[in-house]
Amino acid sequence: MKVVILGAGQGKRLLPLTAEVPKALLDIGGRSLIGRQIDAFASCGVGEFVVVTGYGAGRMEEALSQIAREKRISIKTIFNPFYGVADNLASCWMARQEMKGEFIQVNGDNLFKADLVKVLLEAPPAPVTVAINHKPNYDADDMKVMMDGERLTEIGKTLPSETVNAEAIGFYVFRAEGAKAYVETLDRAMREPSGLKQWFPAAVGMLAKRIPVHTVALDGIQWCEVDFPVDLQQARQLVSSW
Repeated sequence: MKVVILGAGQGKRLLPLTAEVPKALLDIGGRSLIGRQIDAFASCGVGEFVVVTGYGAGRMEEALSQIAREKRISIKTIFNPFYGVADNLASCWMARQEMKGEFIQVNGDNLFKADLVKVLLEAPPAPVTVAINHKPNYDADDMKVMMDGERLTEIGKTLPSETVNAEAIGFYVFRAEGAKAYVETLDRAMREPSGLKQWFPAAVGMLAKRIPVHTVALDGIQWCEVDFPVDLQQARQLVSSW
């Protein structure tokens, strides 16, 4: 199993904290955010990582090289030169040559522990599996999903709230034919004029029209997404309890 981490963004909503440091390198209780991500996967036996970089690529490469030496794992970086003008579908497309066999794609701003990784790895094998979370209400920033049973049918931030079944929280597992179909979908999406301005879940939504996209619920497992200063405070409080 390989892990592809999308870490190209600056994190402008966290300025001025990210004026010099990419979001993925923000300190969370004495360890960088991406360092904690890699720790969680490595503790479950994962030893191969691909990180898409962009803003502050030099600092990212230096930090990741040190993590690779510490953990004795493989970390390959891929630079996305379009990070300043494109959304993250382009980052996925840049990493498409690494998307073979089995891999987990992770947003670079999620904080989590090994217990979450374990659930992902132990989920019933499927071509594509999307990690979801249920909650009473969903806001405009949530990546909302519609489902038919345990299968994902639609995904997007603008889905009508009355039709939403859960939120996608940034973890996507691809296996064999699912990985191949995903790369094909990314290629098609990037050929469209709107490709540079799309988030990659748009490709997952297109994929769900072709093949079964399954879900795995992570309800009750501690994690958080770091987008705003208040999220950073929550992340640091969460780590202090771990």
